[in-house]
Amino acid sequence: MANTNAEQFEFKAEVSKLLNIITHSLYTNREIFLRELVSNASDALDKLRFEQSRGAEVAAPDLPLQISITMDEDAGTITVADTGLGMTHDELMENLGSIGKSGSEDFINKLAEAASESKAEGSADATSIIGRFGVGFYSVFMVADTVTVTTRPYIPGQHAYSWISDGAGTFSVQALEPDADAPERGTRVTLHLREDAREYLNKNRLEQIIKTHSNFVAFDILLDDEKVNTTPALWREPKFQITPEQYNEFYTFQTLDTEAPLDVIHFSVDAPVQFTSLSFIPKRRSDLYQLSQGEYGLDLYVRRVLITKNFRELIPEYLGFLEGLVDTEDLPLNISRETLQENILIRKIASTVTKQTLSHLTTMAEKEPEKYAEFWEAHGPVFKHGYADFGNREKFGPLLRFNSSHHEDKSGLTSLDEYIGRMKENQNAVYYIAGTSREAIALNPHTEMFRSKGLEVLYLYEPIDEFVLETLGTYKEKQLQAAEQVKPEDLDAFPDVDEAAKTQAPELSDADRSTLDALLGRIKEILGERVTDVRVSARLTTSPAVLVSPDGSISSHMQKIMRTLQNETEPPQKAMELNPDHPLVRNLLAVYKKDPQDAYLSTAVEQLFESSLLLEGYLTDPYAMVERINSLLEKSSGWYLEVKGE
Repeated sequence: MANTNAEQFEFKAEVSKLLNIITHSLYTNREIFLRELVSNASDALDKLRFEQSRGAEVAAPDLPLQISITMDEDAGTITVADTGLGMTHDELMENLGSIGKSGSEDFINKLAEAASESKAEGSADATSIIGRFGVGFYSVFMVADTVTVTTRPYIPGQHAYSWISDGAGTFSVQALEPDADAPERGTRVTLHLREDAREYLNKNRLEQIIKTHSNFVAFDILLDDEKVNTTPALWREPKFQITPEQYNEFYTFQTLDTEAPLDVIHFSVDAPVQFTSLSFIPKRRSDLYQLSQGEYGLDLYVRRVLITKNFRELIPEYLGFLEGLVDTEDLPLNISRETLQENILIRKIASTVTKQTLSHLTTMAEKEPEKYAEFWEAHGPVFKHGYADFGNREKFGPLLRFNSSHHEDKSGLTSLDEYIGRMKENQNAVYYIAGTSREAIALNPHTEMFRSKGLEVLYLYEPIDEFVLETLGTYKEKQLQAAEQVKPEDLDAFPDVDEAAKTQAPELSDADRSTLDALLGRIKEILGERVTDVRVSARLTTSPAVLVSPDGSISSHMQKIMRTLQNETEPPQKAMELNPDHPLVRNLLAVYKKDPQDAYLSTAVEQLFESSLLLEGYLTDPYAMVERINSLLEKSSGWYLEVKGE
C-alpha cells in the first residue's frame, strides 16, 4: 500500500507565471504534449542503455527497452510508460520540481566531462538524447488537470516514488510501499485529461500524433500493446546497406507518392555541424509544393524527433522539388522545441545541403544524361530560379538546359558547355532568342541572319529563361547575348552557308535606290511616332520587315514582361527595317513610283507594321487587323480571278 505521508512542495522560479506561459502560450499545438513525453521516455531509455554499456547492474534486466502508451476512456486518462533509467527522490525534485532544470542537459554535460577524463572503449553514444531544456514535460498541463508520475530508479533495491501536481503551483512527492502499483524500472506518467482534451482518448488520434512526430524514435512505441513506429529511421543506416527497395518504401511512406523517386540523395556530415540528410527527387512535378504558397522544404528532425515539417530554411526555393529530411545532433532549439533559434548552424546546414544537391545533379548530368533530361523535364521550371544564387553560380550554370536550333524538335536539350563545344571559330558569344514556342521562334525575323550564317541559337520558351541568362551575363568567358541585340556587322566574319535561302531579286538601279529612300520616308510618314525610324535592313533574308529595338535596350520578350508588370499596354517605339529584296517591298516600290499617295500603300504598310507587332506579342487591336486582311483578301481574290481569266 502507498505511504499516505506525501511531502508537499511549491515549484521554484515563480512557477505560477511560468506554468501559465508554458501551458497557455508557449505551445501553439496541444498535441505536442505526446511528443514531449515520448522524447523524455526515449532519453531515459538511451541513458539506461549507456549505463548498461558501462557494465552497471540494473534492476529487472530482462525488461525490454520500450515505450508503452495506454488509454482509459472511463477514467479519462492517458499513460506513457518507459523501462528506462527512472528517477530517485532527489532527481524527481531536481527534474520536475523546478522549471528549466533538465536532467538530460546535466547528463550530457557529465558525459562530456567523463569523456575528457577517460577515453574508455565501448562507451555508448549518448548523442541521441533529445531533451535539452527541461520544460517539455510541463506541456502536459495543456491537456491535463492532474498529472501523476510514478518512477523507480534502475539501481537494484531502490524505492519507487510518485510525483503529483495539478500545475497550479504546488506538487507532492511520496515514497511508495513495496506492494504499490509501480514500474519494476523506469517511469510512468499518467495524465487525467481535461474535458476539452478528451479528443486524445482516441487510438487513431494518438497513433497519428506518434507517426507525425515520433515515428523514428529508436525504441519500440506500443499503443495498447501494438507497435506503432514500424518504419525505421532509414537515414541512420549505412548507405551501402540500404537497398533501392528500402529507399522506395521509405519515400512512399514519407510522401504517399505511389511512384518510385527519380533519384536519392543521402549523405552525412560531421563538421561544422553534425547532421544527416536523406532527400528524394520525385519523378514528376507535384502541385503540393507551389512556390508561390511557400509549400516546400525538408522536414527537420533533432535526434529522430520531428521539430518542423517543410522547413524552408533548409533549402533554397529553387531546390523546392526535393522531398525528404534533415536530422541533426546538435541544433539548439528554443524553449518549446516548436521553433528554432536564429543561429548560424541552420545556415551552415542549408549551405551544405545545397552544395551536395548541386554536386549530385552534376554527377547525374555527366554520368546519366537520360535521367538528367527526365529531371529537367519535371523540375527545370523550379530549378531555373537558382539564377539568383550567386554563391553557387559555378555549379548552377553547367546544369542549365535549353532547346536550340541545333535540334530537330523541341525535345532536344543542350547545355551551355555543349553549345560552346559546337561554336564556330572566332565566335565569342552564346546567342539566344525567346518565344512562346519553337514554331513562333522559327517565324521570328531576328533568327534569319543566324540561320544564313549557320550559327546556333538557344530557344527560350519560359519567361524566366531570359532572366537566367541575363543575370549570368557570361559563361566561361563567352558573352550570353540576345539574338536581336546582335548587329548584322557583328556577324560579317562568318560566311553565309545557305545562299539559296535568301530572297532572290534583281539588283536595284540607281534610280530605284533613290526611289526606295523616298518610299522609306513615306512609310515613316504613314506610321508617324509609332516608329523611331524606317530603314533598309541587312539582317533579313526571307521576311519583308522587322522591328528593331534601340541599341543597348533589353530584348523584345523581356520588354514585354517588364511592361506587363508595369501595366503598360502601348508597344514601345522601335525602328522598322525593310528587306529591299523581298517581293512585297519591291511591289510597294512599284506602287509608290506610280502614286506615292496610293491608298493601297497605306493599307499594306499598316499591315506590315501590325504583323511585326503580332510576332513580338504587342498587337493590342486584332480586330482592325482582321478587317484589313479580309479587305485585302477580297481585293486580291478579284485580281487573282482577273489574272486567271486572262
